[in-house]
Amino acid sequence: MTAPAGQAAYDAALLEFEPVIGLETHVELGTASKMFCGCDTTFGAEPNTHTCPVCLGLPGALPVVNETAIESTIRIGLALHCDIATWCRFARKNYFYPDMPKNFQTSQYDEPLCTDGYLDVLVDGDTVRIPIERVHLEEDTGKSLHVGGSTGRIHGATHSLVDYNRAGIPLVEIVTRPVVGTGHRPAEVAKAYVTELRDVLRGLGVSDVRMEQGSMRCDVNVSLNRPGAEWGTRSETKNVNSLRSVERAVRSEVERQAVRLRAGERIVQETRHFHENTGQSTSGRSKEEATDYRYFPEPDLVPIAPDPQWVAALRAALPEAPSVRRLALVQELGLSENDSAAMANAGVLDVVLATVAAGASAAEARNWWLGHLAQTANIRGLDAADLSISPDQVARVVALVAEGTLSAGLARQVMDGVLAGEGGPDEVVASRGLAVVSDEGALSVAVADAIAADPSAADKVRDGKVAAVGALVGRVMKATGGQADASVVRRLLLAELGQA
Repeated sequence: MTAPAGQAAYDAALLEFEPVIGLETHVELGTASKMFCGCDTTFGAEPNTHTCPVCLGLPGALPVVNETAIESTIRIGLALHCDIATWCRFARKNYFYPDMPKNFQTSQYDEPLCTDGYLDVLVDGDTVRIPIERVHLEEDTGKSLHVGGSTGRIHGATHSLVDYNRAGIPLVEIVTRPVVGTGHRPAEVAKAYVTELRDVLRGLGVSDVRMEQGSMRCDVNVSLNRPGAEWGTRSETKNVNSLRSVERAVRSEVERQAVRLRAGERIVQETRHFHENTGQSTSGRSKEEATDYRYFPEPDLVPIAPDPQWVAALRAALPEAPSVRRLALVQELGLSENDSAAMANAGVLDVVLATVAAGASAAEARNWWLGHLAQTANIRGLDAADLSISPDQVARVVALVAEGTLSAGLARQVMDGVLAGEGGPDEVVASRGLAVVSDEGALSVAVADAIAADPSAADKVRDGKVAAVGALVGRVMKATGGQADASVVRRLLLAELGQA
């Protein structure tokens, strides 16, 4: 089978160049209030209703640190095997942008809260260690909405609107060191890292890590160099907001840089915008260095000095790592190595295990997530784990099939209804009228109609060729929209044709 042009270009680039990747992951913490004020952080409120003088940067307003945000950041650092600072402080990062109400961001510069950690990820059966440089805490910006253009970006827009509800929400930035030695798998390693990181954060309960809502997003850094040469100039693809797009962003940038380097052109250090519809990126702006931000210590906040005993207590209370829990569950359920590898590669192992924990059998959970749900996700350009259906809901559909309320075909319709936002499985069954019909009285008319419509098949059954009843069962199922109980239909047909 011939490889697609894109895959061939990617593979060819990695035969000629060595990749270096780095990821900066921004995570909105799930605190009830903002980082430096008491404003609500609930997503989806009317624009500019969750604001106050502090998060709007009005003169005279003084910030107060959110203790829960500090605790959550320390827990993240501990889960990533980081050293926790005994003393650190916030700094002002100065730059102008319309969604920055203060014209500076309160962040951490040379004194982050957590440093020197790592996260191990599994890629094609191999463990890859991703070095973590720092985990620091800052505040999120507001959100600009560019109206009137075709791309949603400022170019071509007729006007822009700003929503400051997000401004000031606690934001953790997790920065890797340069990741080398990924060989022919830099895109796969990047996706595996972000996937595992998301699982760690979800397990800690510090964020809902909803990438589609922006509560977790990644900046993807890529450079290429010829074997043995110095590292190349990196680009930074900003605000990539799905696991699939992290992988695609690395692939597209490897291909783009390889083309330029072969042509003897220079790679410019810049930020780039990733386009979901094409899988490609376009140039944004030249990349600033730290000196361009004119960092200086935040004068309105005291330094942070976490008590070592408090840190030790947080370390002792950490939940089991997702990778450890996953391995134990796989062994407990008796899943084969091939099954677990297939689910891990598809990014559904955790949701399969969660579906089993919700009551489904391992086989049913696997079949749904690798079958109908994976196909739906592929059509939508998503990862299956990012679909708007929960493991609990999948397990409920499995239960409805087991108790005879749904057939396999009806179950797929229920899944589609849940994915379409029509409610939970029981609500979809009720609103669409999808329950299996097993009442013999209700089915007798459809059975008689099927026999009358296909006398040839009926005669074969009467003559003892019982296999021919399948054509008649199919007619009844079609006539009832797939809602008839096939086993009851078959029994009624055989009885009617003298083969009971």
